[in-house]
Amino acid sequence: MELKDYIRDVPDFPSPGILFRDITPLLADQAAFRYAIDLMAEHYEDKGIDTVVAIDARGFLFGAPLAYRLGKGLVPVRKAGKLPYHSLQVAYSLEYGENVVEMHRDAVARGQTALVVDDLLATGGTIRAAAQLVEQVGGTVASIASVIELVDLNGREKLQGYDVFALMRY
Repeated sequence: MELKDYIRDVPDFPSPGILFRDITPLLADQAAFRYAIDLMAEHYEDKGIDTVVAIDARGFLFGAPLAYRLGKGLVPVRKAGKLPYHSLQVAYSLEYGENVVEMHRDAVARGQTALVVDDLLATGGTIRAAAQLVEQVGGTVASIASVIELVDLNGREKLQGYDVFALMRY
């Protein structure tokens, strides 16, 4: 199965000149979605992962079934102000400003190895911030997984020193 067949290109979204890679056709197709999760699970099943850390919001769509398939727990990394318990925050730069993500302080235990999952690796800022949260509580980032990597945006440069895996590269 060719997963790129299930990615819709949407020109000029969210602004003129941007080509948006839409994952919703992949999510809507039972066989394609299952195949994507199975590929990711097969890649990580023998890698010693203790927990899956999924990034708000589309990372949840892949992180949750992946955690289930691997038999691991799921840790949500959310936008600021969304978690009800004691949390840590990391600010990161966007093209036009800053954003903040947070994680519960007790979500990853000291010494645990985490797989950080998001739908898209673009500039790497959000994923890098999630990795920093894992490390702040004493966890180790075993790997970073995304469904799509936008190669021209050089997100891997922000993630040097981490193992990075993407199902599709554009």
